[in-house]
Amino acid sequence: MAKCVLTGKRAKRANNVSHAHNKTPKWQRPNIQKKRIWVEELDRYVRLSLSTRAIRTISKVGLITYARKKGLDISKLAE
Repeated sequence: MAKCVLTGKRAKRANNVSHAHNKTPKWQRPNIQKKRIWVEELDRYVRLSLSTRAIRTISKVGLITYARKKGLDISKLAE
């Protein structure tokens, strides 16, 4: 199952509800993309599985800043 390494977003279980209020199970999957990002501090590219929301935030504030805000160490994510 796909999961964003920064935000922790993953698939959720939900119900389709018909007009007659019949419920059938379904999955709500997040938009996870594999992205290669240049990290100046490590002087190399890092390939991460990220949600599109995380990609937008990283392009604004940077990967290191965003990882620190989430309380993560980027060197461990890079492995």
